[in-house]
Amino acid sequence: MTRIGSGCELCEQHGGEVLFRNDQLRVVLVDDAHYPGFCRVIWHDHVAEMTDLSPVDRSLLMRTVCQVEAALREVMQPHKINLASLGNMVPHLHWHLIPRYTDDVHFPHPIWAPLQRPPDPDTLAQRRARLQDLRAAVTRHVTCVA
Repeated sequence: MTRIGSGCELCEQHGGEVLFRNDQLRVVLVDDAHYPGFCRVIWHDHVAEMTDLSPVDRSLLMRTVCQVEAALREVMQPHKINLASLGNMVPHLHWHLIPRYTDDVHFPHPIWAPLQRPPDPDTLAQRRARLQDLRAAVTRHVTCVA
């Protein structure tokens, strides 16, 4: 159950620009300077683990993650998509979907590792220019219903 005011940032804030929302979850675009297209799929209720959800809800959540991944691949055309559901810092069930490129600042390491190279402003600007298309693709791809 969602506990507004519980001190959980994902209960109290959207977690990014909301691209899709239904009764169970939301898809947000994260404002990350190094990773244009970084999205999260966030379960609304305050639960910490996948096994806190019913099998039907787990299926809905993972279907949505796959639909967002498809939109990211279509528009952002990354070398790889990183999926992560960590929750160590924010124990509220959410999935990170991060488009990765061989020239990004951390590649081949996780985005939480030290920088491997400086960012290329022109490349980042080109990727940011695709975000409007990504917004439309998420709307088109995400068809989750309970």
